[in-house]
Amino acid sequence: MVEPKSQSRERVLQAAESLFMKRGYEAVTVKDIAKAAGIHHASIYHHIPGGKADLFVEVTTRHLYQHQKGMRDAIVNAEDDLHSQLLAVATWLLSQPPLDFIRLTNSDLPSIDEKAADEINNLAYEAVLVPIADVLEQACLKGVVDHPNLGNVAGAILSSIQGLHAVPEPDVLNTRIYMAEQLIAVFIRGIAK
Repeated sequence: MVEPKSQSRERVLQAAESLFMKRGYEAVTVKDIAKAAGIHHASIYHHIPGGKADLFVEVTTRHLYQHQKGMRDAIVNAEDDLHSQLLAVATWLLSQPPLDFIRLTNSDLPSIDEKAADEINNLAYEAVLVPIADVLEQACLKGVVDHPNLGNVAGAILSSIQGLHAVPEPDVLNTRIYMAEQLIAVFIRGIAK
């Protein structure tokens, strides 16, 4: 039985996304992606005619939109208070593979077309940082917190939560969610009005 093209293409996309997110653009070859997808490497070009760079752009864009939706849904479904909303964001982020923004910015994006790199960079900002900044801004409007640059605070929260992925399992205190909750409490105390 021959697998439909859409199923084969989806296997390629999933394999590429997993490899790019773990290892970065430069460290992944078309052969690596083909092997992970269970196809011959020449078949990649049948599914993604633009090759590795187009594949990277497509899966990174898709990955960021998934984060944007997941974070927005988490916020909407949380209680209407800053702590609950930030904890919902942290829970979402910790349920996903880590986002390596440093590698993305310093290594991956300089390796692809400048226009595509700018689009991904802007999408990363909109998809992952803006939802956190929006939660902080709403808390500021309610008089709960005050800080002259909530965007910086959002970036610090994001970085701190993402950093919990790197804590070795033996060093995890209770759970990563518990650790995230403790970090969130520190941030909220630091910007409380």
